[in-house]
Amino acid sequence: MGNKYFYAKIAFENIKKNSKTYIPYILTVILNVGMFYIVHSLSQNKNIDLMIGADTIRYFLSMGNVIIAIFSFIFLFYTNSFLMKRRNKEFGLFNILGMEKRHILKIIALETLYIMFIGIIGGILSGILLDKLMYLCIGRMFQTKVILGFYISFDSIITTIILFSVIFFFIYLRSRIQIRLSNPTELLKSSSVGEKEPRTKWLSTIIGMISLFAGYYIAITTKNPLTAFGLFFVAVICVIIGTYLLFSSGSIALLKGLKKNKNYYYQSYHFISVSGMIYRMKQNAVGLANICVLCTMVLVMISSTISLWVGIDNMIDTKYPREIVTTISQPNVQKIRQLQSVINQTLEEKNAHKKDELTYTYLTFTALNMNGSYSTDTSYFNVTSLDKIENLFFLTLDEYQKINQDQKTLKDDEVLLYTNRGEYEYSTIKLFDHKYKIKEKLDDFINNGYMASDIATSQFIVVKDEKILNELYEKQKEVYQDKASKIRYYYGFNTDKNEQENKEIYNLLLRKMGKNEFNGSIESRSEEKGGFIGLFAGLLFLGIFLSVLFMIAAILIIYYKQISEGYEDKERFEIMQKVGMDQTLVKKSIRSQILTVFLLPPVVAGIHVIFAFSFVSKILEIFGLTNIRLYALTSFVCFIIFLMMYIMIYLLTAKSYYHIVKR
Repeated sequence: MGNKYFYAKIAFENIKKNSKTYIPYILTVILNVGMFYIVHSLSQNKNIDLMIGADTIRYFLSMGNVIIAIFSFIFLFYTNSFLMKRRNKEFGLFNILGMEKRHILKIIALETLYIMFIGIIGGILSGILLDKLMYLCIGRMFQTKVILGFYISFDSIITTIILFSVIFFFIYLRSRIQIRLSNPTELLKSSSVGEKEPRTKWLSTIIGMISLFAGYYIAITTKNPLTAFGLFFVAVICVIIGTYLLFSSGSIALLKGLKKNKNYYYQSYHFISVSGMIYRMKQNAVGLANICVLCTMVLVMISSTISLWVGIDNMIDTKYPREIVTTISQPNVQKIRQLQSVINQTLEEKNAHKKDELTYTYLTFTALNMNGSYSTDTSYFNVTSLDKIENLFFLTLDEYQKINQDQKTLKDDEVLLYTNRGEYEYSTIKLFDHKYKIKEKLDDFINNGYMASDIATSQFIVVKDEKILNELYEKQKEVYQDKASKIRYYYGFNTDKNEQENKEIYNLLLRKMGKNEFNGSIESRSEEKGGFIGLFAGLLFLGIFLSVLFMIAAILIIYYKQISEGYEDKERFEIMQKVGMDQTLVKKSIRSQILTVFLLPPVVAGIHVIFAFSFVSKILEIFGLTNIRLYALTSFVCFIIFLMMYIMIYLLTAKSYYHIVKR
């Protein structure tokens, strides 16, 4: 019994003695536990079903659960490995003084249990307290009424305890293996063993540059949103590999380059900082690369999700320029009159009036652009041809002139053309073995929402008459058969009613069209707005949540890195002060050392974001965000705020580093 208390007391005293490193670790555990509990609890909250886009909210919350669980596992492992490394000398001393490895393992097990207990209890209590606040935030974002009352999810408590118990079990298992395989003498001397000056690994540096430039090249050259979505993870993996290789090998080459620069290197504070960093860069590289990757993830995630949220009204107005849009397939005079009659009756019942009416007949189908010759051979439709797949939208000249009040003439083999993305390079269009001459390339086209909703490039083509339109319909029908598109009639209009009344009009129209068995569709801007809010509010919530998590992870890595280097440099600076270095020079040297390495991650992350800008903006087009200026402004503001936070971290870190060194 006494032995049990003895080891428990030692474990407690060890944590207390190393509080400078253990308290941030415990706070990180509490944060991870609390965030996981909150997200899991929200996903279980039945009141979520009362919100707009409930299914979308639950999907993103479930995704957040998985991401936080994986991140917690990796990051707590990484942080614990740092703590164990700092304790090697202590464990070696215990071993030499007569304590067996099984006794050391008992102490480590008790320390792990203490931290796990404090972390899980503290995290769950924090999560319960903040859960309601997060629920209120979601309610605010999703523009819905929030039901008052306190909610505790016992399923979430059990899941959280199980998850983090498993994580800490594997952390202890790793520590156990390390102690079992270690030599006490090596542990005792581990902190004082000098490192050889690392060689410049040119092969790794070159591979890193190639990998990084490959990711940049994919990001810059990808023009089609569909292709961008498919290549996103390829580009990300290339950039991550390039980042790690360049930080581990390229940073050594950079420091050696600074060493060769006599004007820079032979300044007292630069001499001390550069020479010290060269010897430590091998162990620093992974930490710096982690910080850089986390910074990049935070910047991309928060800027893109905020852009989607801020631009939500603009996206809705672009995709749904009219409040009510109806379409019918294979229209004839009787079908059109019947549709108009149902709409007029519905509006009369709701005492509503139409305005901004738009009607036309059109045909649209997909084809592969082979240098101006469009192929409908489906055997060519695959992943490698995504950037060549285009939507062809056909309208007769009469319909075009009726809408635009623009008198133009066309021959049978002539067309007018408008491209919604980029510029059509050719003077002709070849389709079904027939070549059409482009008489004029239009500067604008009908604002009907199709241009915003199509993630592929669309060619809007005006043909001479209905005869040609029907010929195109029959030919594409022969190719696509049961999957062929039909000629459709479009009827869109606005009303003089508010959003709630427009929803009522839409639902009544939906029921009446169902009863009359219309072969068509109906959409309402007011009704669809809920889906947009559900999607983008869910993305923003997840983006903010994960950005906070990743940012705190980056801060902790920076903190541990500087604390570790402070203890390693303490003796070196003490010797230099004994031989005449004053406090001012010590401060300058510390500032030079921290700034040289410390600013690398945000600078590289900023470069990553610049190269990724075009790529990410193409992906945002899939969600309907075509306002590139908004995304650019949001990215810039996010980077400035992020940089200010990073500088604050630098000031705090430099202060703690200096206090350790000067003691």
